[in-house]
Amino acid sequence: MGKSRKRLGRRGRSYIVSVELGEKKVRWARDHMPVLNELRCGELEKQPLKGLKVGISLHFEAKSAVLALTLRELGAEIAATSSNPLTADDDVVDYLKSLGVPIYAWKGMSEEEYVESLHRVLDIGPDIIVDDGADLLYLAHTERKEVLDRLIGGSEETTTGVRRLRNMEKKGVLRVPVFAVNDSKLKFIFDNKYGTGQSTIDGILSATNLLVAGKKAVVAGYGWVGRGVAMRLRGMGAIVTVTEVDPVKAVEALLDGFRVAPMIEAIRDADLVVTCTGDKDVVRDEHMVLAKDGVMLANAGHFNVEIDVAALERMAVEKREARPWVTEYRLGNGKRIYLLGEGRLINLVSGQGHPAEIMDISFSLQLSAVLLLARRGRELEPRVYNIPGDVEEEIAKLILRCWGVEIDSLTEEQIRYLSEEF
Repeated sequence: MGKSRKRLGRRGRSYIVSVELGEKKVRWARDHMPVLNELRCGELEKQPLKGLKVGISLHFEAKSAVLALTLRELGAEIAATSSNPLTADDDVVDYLKSLGVPIYAWKGMSEEEYVESLHRVLDIGPDIIVDDGADLLYLAHTERKEVLDRLIGGSEETTTGVRRLRNMEKKGVLRVPVFAVNDSKLKFIFDNKYGTGQSTIDGILSATNLLVAGKKAVVAGYGWVGRGVAMRLRGMGAIVTVTEVDPVKAVEALLDGFRVAPMIEAIRDADLVVTCTGDKDVVRDEHMVLAKDGVMLANAGHFNVEIDVAALERMAVEKREARPWVTEYRLGNGKRIYLLGEGRLINLVSGQGHPAEIMDISFSLQLSAVLLLARRGRELEPRVYNIPGDVEEEIAKLILRCWGVEIDSLTEEQIRYLSEEF
């Protein structure tokens, strides 16, 4: 808490003003998250989470606060932290603290402080974990195994976290059921493509205040995130090249109208490189030494491993802060490389995260996963589960209703035709 105050003071903002601003941000987000609100209203009288403790690790800004408060309003005792050292919104955190929410986060935590915040959340002995990146669930399975005695299960928000959990399942070390929220069609299509696509550009523009049109941009990876980022960059006038290791995705990028090339070739004339792979060392020393003077490197993946920052530090003969969230590295060959957001996910480090309407969908899935675990989690085997199809369909219908959209229904004759055997 003291750390957060120190940072607020440095910005010249009083705690009271911070709380008021945090409240405004959360209220604005809640007003634009009608699907989650409908689910909350439908469960409020039943108090389905009463008596349960929920540990939360999410990127703690306004939309995450809406989910956290929803869980508390449905009866849960909650404790929370941010799922990345740089992605907490101090105003939102202070607002939650003013409401009595135990939250251990501030923007700019050290790695040690970040790990300590995870331990503080696990100290409550959660029944359910809501995770983003699987750091809480991983810690519960390694250093804090005593937590597993009470833990019913968890839900995981992101691709990277689901990958970690599926690896744990394959190795036979996963001890609780976990719902892969990320693997829902409602999540990976809308959140990963449209949410990350827009918010990544927002983060880059906030950090640099530069023009996108006419710039040569490289997007590393053409999964759902890469698709969204490439689409938005092209839409703003950038000349986009995609790098891939998957031949099928490379063909898809090519047929979508993008140039496709290996990184070692693409980076030579790139003005901007955005990594979207979830893997490590996507941009490394052999690429950096070939980069043009002034190239900007940004990461849209969960962890800060896609850009080899350690190699950049070794190669640099000079380093300085060019502007907030932009670090200039001058190499021995005289070229400058600009690292955005310390190589962490740029949409939350210097941006405001995904649009509220997108997180409304994702967090409605998270809430549904928590409710499923509360009602029948003890009956489930310890493995990674997809969100049930009927739950997805109900949420999709609710989205359309909240957005004022109607669709057609099959006629009886059409249903019979589709069910006929030929």
